[in-house]
Amino acid sequence: MDDLTRELKFTETRRGFLKKASLGFGSIALSSMLAPTTGYAKDLFLGNSGNGMGGVLNGTHFPARAKRVIYLFQSGGPSQLETFDYKPQLAKWHGKEIPPSVQGTQRNSGMVSDQSTFPLVKSIYDFKQYGQSGAWVSEIFPHTAKVVDDLCIIKSMRTEAINHEPAVMFVQTGSQQSGRPSIGSWLSYGLGSDNKDLPNFVVMLSKGGGAQPLSSSAWANGFLPSHHQGVQFRSGKDPVLYLNNPHGVHDHDRRRALDYIAELNNQQYDIWKDPEIQSKINQYEMAYKMQSSVPDAVDVSQEPDHIYKLYGEDARTPGTYAYNCLQARRLAEKDVKFIQLYHMGWDQHGGLPSGIKRQAMSTDQATAGLIQDLKQRGLLEDTLVVWGGEFGRTSFSQGRLTATNYGRDHHPGCFTMWMAGAGVKPGMVYGETDEFSYNVIQNEVHVHDFQATLLHLLGIDHERLNFKHQGRRYRLTDVHGHVVKDILA
Repeated sequence: MDDLTRELKFTETRRGFLKKASLGFGSIALSSMLAPTTGYAKDLFLGNSGNGMGGVLNGTHFPARAKRVIYLFQSGGPSQLETFDYKPQLAKWHGKEIPPSVQGTQRNSGMVSDQSTFPLVKSIYDFKQYGQSGAWVSEIFPHTAKVVDDLCIIKSMRTEAINHEPAVMFVQTGSQQSGRPSIGSWLSYGLGSDNKDLPNFVVMLSKGGGAQPLSSSAWANGFLPSHHQGVQFRSGKDPVLYLNNPHGVHDHDRRRALDYIAELNNQQYDIWKDPEIQSKINQYEMAYKMQSSVPDAVDVSQEPDHIYKLYGEDARTPGTYAYNCLQARRLAEKDVKFIQLYHMGWDQHGGLPSGIKRQAMSTDQATAGLIQDLKQRGLLEDTLVVWGGEFGRTSFSQGRLTATNYGRDHHPGCFTMWMAGAGVKPGMVYGETDEFSYNVIQNEVHVHDFQATLLHLLGIDHERLNFKHQGRRYRLTDVHGHVVKDILA
């Protein structure tokens, strides 16, 4: 036994003291709570068990239609009334009070608690039908209108949260409270990676998107091992912070240092059986691989001019939504499992007509360009693209209503999302809301149903991908969720 091993073995810790001090069956129970994983966990976290790609599943539960996901999250809650849910009857009700029978028992946020009247307001934007599907699309989305036959537009989404952060957490993690794993983390944990040189789960945020903050809990690993958390790619010279070697440190020196650190960590693991030690080893190794793989993956400088014409000139500017969409296509080509884009700024409590038009102008062409680019490369066949926010907006005006200006409050009762690509019926409009776009009247899709369907498209039974934590088995959909089979191709 060398000096290092001896020191590690005999170093006293709280865990070691409790294990020694406890007797009988109580000690067995206590040690199982403090160190719930044993030798099996070491194999699992090293990728020696499961599907051979670092995931815990021995293959998918059934054939997968999607190999990867690009999730275009429009943070702030885009108004369905100005985008995809055309309600011409609102013109007759414009300026009139919303009927109590329509409002029912649905909650309003605290931001309209002192509002005495709730006048209904029509959208100032025109809608037209497009494609063979005849889907209604607002004039603020001229580029998306061109690809409408590739989309499955779901108008009957419903959530349970009425404020931003709980609503974002709910759609991203299945819980309104922070601390649960995000969708990307669950997929990393279950399926592992198809590219060992890049993270399973990549996150990109548009710069200058809006003032509504986003918490990193939305892409966190929760109680899953920490190497399943989303890796944020930033705009600028260094996409991943602290990835490059310090000045004067060469690659072979870094390799030797990592090997020695891994040896020390493995000795620690053999003694304490803490799976987070294996997560640290995985993270160090991934960082080393990313030093060479990330610069190539995010270098869009060699893209031809016709690609920039497709996505828009903003795609030349790092950090823009268009630039991130182009990067998402490059990462999809390299088989990154889950690519999450966040674009903030859709929270229009006032000045909605100008605000939402500005948001559409910064995202519409790049979104449609991404669909077209994936399709022309044959990637849309096994890439699932998702577009949507955390909730919708009210059909009544928040604050003062004028001829050209109004706002809309948060509305969890109904909102619109769309999906495209692998395994989803193209050119479909699913679900229906009432004439005020206030209540779902046909084919409601709860957030947990959406999550169950997303996992299904990746070949996962949402009830069978779970993780035991604090004595209970957790899953993305909690104890709810049904696959929306009507939208499956």
